[in-house]
Amino acid sequence: MAQLLRLRASLFVLLLVATTGLTAAQSPTATKKAPSHDRDTVTPVPRKDAWWMQRHEKMNAEVAKGDAQLLMIGDSITHSWEGPGRKVWQKYYGNRHAVNLGIGGDQTQHVLWRLEHGNLDGIHPKLAVLMIGTNNSGSNTPEQIADGVKAIVEKLRSTTPTTKILVLAIFPRGPNPEFRQRKVNEAANERIAKLADNEHVFYLDINQKFLKDDGTLTKDVMPDLLHPNAKGYEIWASAMEPTVARLLAEKE
Repeated sequence: MAQLLRLRASLFVLLLVATTGLTAAQSPTATKKAPSHDRDTVTPVPRKDAWWMQRHEKMNAEVAKGDAQLLMIGDSITHSWEGPGRKVWQKYYGNRHAVNLGIGGDQTQHVLWRLEHGNLDGIHPKLAVLMIGTNNSGSNTPEQIADGVKAIVEKLRSTTPTTKILVLAIFPRGPNPEFRQRKVNEAANERIAKLADNEHVFYLDINQKFLKDDGTLTKDVMPDLLHPNAKGYEIWASAMEPTVARLLAEKE
């Protein structure tokens, strides 16, 4: 049974990679040229993939039930709470009316579009956890990525002002601190951290929990050096739990 579960988890990650083209080396929409303008990360756009729209509509249907109290917003790393992270999700969030709003391959502009087209309709959750931007790191600057995250935070604040927002540092990727896209993400994180006002918007960096002392990221935690496995999701959830419980007003 354990071997079957591991196989299913591996197939889930492979499916995400296949459908989004996302690898540890390159984001799904990365190009050789820099963006021709600096508005792409903050301009809401949908993706053209049929499966993406189906996923979007499925999430809208889940939100329409009206009892969402905790949102997890992001890309394939969030999406995979339904794959390798499913048991950890059930352990930590199964009784918290949590909704997964992650789609593999999404960039900041895609999340913005989703939030404007149903992902927030009719709900006022207690907490939204946001981690997005690694898929922009192949084609955008740290400043542009941070601007995209800021736009999402502002959208959440304007649409559901009673919701507290926990912005996570973009997770580490690649084998070591010299990996180019990790450097981009780290520079973006320095800017994203400044979004926190510690009243409505909060920032949490748990990245060191995934890394060795020398900054290396191992396949023991993220087999493709990008997506966590079950062990990685346990690290994520346990490191975030005190903050989540506090912001949900469950514990002091």
